[in-house]
Amino acid sequence: MESLLTAREGTFRWLWPVTMAADDGTLRRRNPVSDCPLTAALAAVGGKWKLIIIYWLAQEPRHFAGLRRLMPAISQKVLTEQLRELIADGLVDRAASGEPPAPVIYSLTDYGRSALSIAETVRLWGRGHIERFGA
Repeated sequence: MESLLTAREGTFRWLWPVTMAADDGTLRRRNPVSDCPLTAALAAVGGKWKLIIIYWLAQEPRHFAGLRRLMPAISQKVLTEQLRELIADGLVDRAASGEPPAPVIYSLTDYGRSALSIAETVRLWGRGHIERFGA
């Protein structure tokens, strides 16, 4: 298994293997610090895009292109990766609406809705931070 941190183009990024199978057969990402709840939370909802994706999916279920329109700065590759991680952590559900190329609909699970209070708290803190520093 690779180390938890790997150097890539002068920056460090976490490696989250998606190889652990849960009791129900779904894939779950391993928590690199198994006894640390803060690390577990940040692994599930941390990063630049995950709380934003959760925020938009809380409004209504959306297809991939709809999410891309709401977040024009995110690349297709990164959105795909973030959605896969959210699905693996049980926060987002992916429902195919037919045979490909029919759109896939993404929605929050009940467990994903439990992260909405985190998103709202971070949003309010961010508003205060903008007001304080004019960022």
